[in-house]
Amino acid sequence: MIVSLNVFLLVSCPVCEKERKPTKGFLSALSAPARRALEHEGILSADQLSAYTEKDILKLHGVGPASMPTLKKKLSEKELKFKEP
Repeated sequence: MIVSLNVFLLVSCPVCEKERKPTKGFLSALSAPARRALEHEGILSADQLSAYTEKDILKLHGVGPASMPTLKKKLSEKELKFKEP
């Protein structure tokens, strides 16, 4: 028996990544890996981001400690912060 699996990988070339990068909003300030990680989790706004703890966000593949100052700044601009643990 032959089994065929269609596997979709989110792989993007640098040109395509640049074209799909948002021009405004908090996602526009992030690196492509961090942005894709948040998009994959359905986190598309600062309001949605504020429902997560820092630890939750750091567990996402593509988001590292270097992204946290940017995320905190974007939250504070909206008078928001990460959820307390």
